[in-house]
Amino acid sequence: MAKRKSASKGYQSKGQRPNVRKDIRKAMRSEYVGSVEQMNNKLSAFKKGKRVMITVPNPNKNNTKERFVRIPMSFGAPKNA
Repeated sequence: MAKRKSASKGYQSKGQRPNVRKDIRKAMRSEYVGSVEQMNNKLSAFKKGKRVMITVPNPNKNNTKERFVRIPMSFGAPKNA
């Protein structure tokens, strides 16, 4: 069956450009990354059974291309770090 034509709900933007200044977004992100709030969010997601990743310094110092690696979160020490 064909899709019915719905009434217009006004103009809807395409979401192509951000509507907040770059320096404000950067400052908000720098406050959040590494904060207690971020760890609380990660722990609550982990308890719900979601796949949570943590970023750690790369244990292989010869691999200078990747300074940090993301590994799945687990209880205790990371398996391969």
